[in-house]
Amino acid sequence: MHSPILGSSYVTRSVNAADNRCVNLFPEAIPEGGKEPGFLNRAPGLRLLGEVGTGPIRGMYTFNNVGYVVSGNGFFRVTPFPYVASYLGSVSGSGPVIMSDNGTQLFIACNGPSFIYNSSTNVLASITDPDFEGAVAVGYLDGYFVFNQPNSQKVWVTSLLDGSSVDPLDFASAEASPDKLVTLIVDHREVWLFGTNSVEVWYNSGSTDFPLARIQGAYNEIGCAAAYSVAKLDNGIFWLGSDARGRGIVYRANGYTGTRVSTHAVEWQIQQYGDLSDAIGYTYQQDGHAFYVLIFPSANTTWVYDVATQSWHERAGFYNGQFTRHRSNCFATFGNELVVGDYENGNVYAFDLNKYDDNGAPQKWLRSWRALPTGQNNLTRTAQHSLQLDCESGVGLNEVDPFGETGVSGDVLLTESGDFLITENGSRIAITYEITPMQNPTVVLRWSDDGGHTWSNEHYSRMGSIGNYQTRVFWRRLGMSLKLRDRVYEVSGTDPVKIAIMGANLLLSPTNV
Repeated sequence: MHSPILGSSYVTRSVNAADNRCVNLFPEAIPEGGKEPGFLNRAPGLRLLGEVGTGPIRGMYTFNNVGYVVSGNGFFRVTPFPYVASYLGSVSGSGPVIMSDNGTQLFIACNGPSFIYNSSTNVLASITDPDFEGAVAVGYLDGYFVFNQPNSQKVWVTSLLDGSSVDPLDFASAEASPDKLVTLIVDHREVWLFGTNSVEVWYNSGSTDFPLARIQGAYNEIGCAAAYSVAKLDNGIFWLGSDARGRGIVYRANGYTGTRVSTHAVEWQIQQYGDLSDAIGYTYQQDGHAFYVLIFPSANTTWVYDVATQSWHERAGFYNGQFTRHRSNCFATFGNELVVGDYENGNVYAFDLNKYDDNGAPQKWLRSWRALPTGQNNLTRTAQHSLQLDCESGVGLNEVDPFGETGVSGDVLLTESGDFLITENGSRIAITYEITPMQNPTVVLRWSDDGGHTWSNEHYSRMGSIGNYQTRVFWRRLGMSLKLRDRVYEVSGTDPVKIAIMGANLLLSPTNV
């Protein structure tokens, strides 16, 4: 029978109800002509492009075909091929930064004192206008930089085409609700103002006194839990929400309202994290998948929403045997690369689907799922004879000849009792040899017979050295399901090879009890 391995992350408050993890794997639908309706694809690895300053990488931006990076308190211009960073000056703060440009000037909002870089004069300077009281977020609209003042309800505009000049009367207050203004973003020539409990949308009215005016009716009672969670994707806006009734739901804009895109399972995870205000969101597109990446630094966790499949999965680093938050901290496109910056050091990486590790560190992938399809568990015990993973095999990096020194050659037969060499005359010779993971990668299987609370020992199956495309990835003698008559399987791996999982087939026998 088909075991329902395909799907997304969905681990509920009770793992007995659902315990489906999807870490460093994302589903891709196959609309027609495929072996299965879809498959699980390995998340991109991190290919090192260069080092910019000492880090962490707080923000990246590209304009006029030049890359700019805030690393620690340094501001750098970066050129590709090879990646060379030139120091331009220092900026303040320690958290994320938001940048926007008007074609000549680059405004760097540092959640307080902020800076203007002039690309014509190559000068970086702090904004010293006496009426400037800091900026959390910044956007560009019709010649103006628009920004929100920290710890206030005020939204400001700079002078026309001059981000360093601020008129003392060029501000307004987001007063449709008395909540504090958290952040803003400019989208489709409109300014979305996010409060803690509400959102209102303004536009350029052309008024000579103050150019921005509120759009009547463009208001809803869904606020924002984290200033840096707001990002644009798929012709809309995504953010981590909060309101007077709670927090921790992820929304995307639908007209001037928010549509919930997170699931109950993801929301339950998020609402356990405590402080959500430091969450960081960025977006990118790769192979037609539009991803909203939501990082929770305090919780050491990263979630990703895929617009193409409307599904969630986890992205993670893997250190000291544990999953951690993904190493990325911000994103920009530069030099035909999808570039992310490291949250601890000055490294900048390319997202590469043909790279199967994180700058040399293991990238562990994992998938857990219910052995039986939904609604087919009749609460009787089953004998689980074998599980075969339907995946692309023969993906190892090197062929191995275990008898290379003796001149004996043949096909290696993998069995449960040992490995054998089938020689040209058909004889079967028991062999022992050591194969490194990169030469003949392994998949690790565990299972749980109590709904996902405790797990079995690890069991290994090989995926075949390169070119052995007919290698079967399977496990036998998997025992009986126990008192709960329920089983959850988990497969995982760390070897730096391509992973594509189309399905899983489970051979079992029912009992009468």
